[in-house]
Amino acid sequence: MVAIPKEPLKMTIEEYLEWEPQQDIRYEYVNGEVFAMTGGTIPHNDIALNFYTALRPHLSTKGCKANVSDVKVQVTPQSPYYYPDVIVSCDPEDLKARKFYKNPKLIAEVLSPGTSSKDRGEKFTYYISMPSLQEYILIDSERISVERYCRGEGRMWLYYPYIAGDIVTFSSIGFECPIELLYEGIEFESINN
Repeated sequence: MVAIPKEPLKMTIEEYLEWEPQQDIRYEYVNGEVFAMTGGTIPHNDIALNFYTALRPHLSTKGCKANVSDVKVQVTPQSPYYYPDVIVSCDPEDLKARKFYKNPKLIAEVLSPGTSSKDRGEKFTYYISMPSLQEYILIDSERISVERYCRGEGRMWLYYPYIAGDIVTFSSIGFECPIELLYEGIEFESINN
């Protein structure tokens, strides 16, 4: 078992980039502070893998690549560095990268009760500041629901909600899939009143 400090570690970006690959677990870096990544639930992981599995054959014909949770994204050279649940890049520099992506086209986060506010708030704010990002996807792990934010003109982001029975469109990569494909094999806990 790994002991995780209660307070975030503080270090420079250079220290973080040297230190983090030597750790047993992943850490995100935000404005001089390092935060341990906690493990997710099996449904959380299955949803991310379902999305990745659906994307992979499509992206191979487009010159793009998808990765799941172990590939970090550099929002800016100084901060932050996050580990999205699914990340897609078509940028030649990213496709050769060994440590992190700089120019993602699509980022997806699988929401859980413990991460939802950070994914909707802090991460959303940082991610949409990246010029290369065209879509930010939020996939709920507690019910069938997908939210897609798509870059519009100027600073505008367009919002598209999807529910059971819908076909989810990922316009930045020319891909569509039934929402149920993302939730294949997922059993939701029933709520007893």
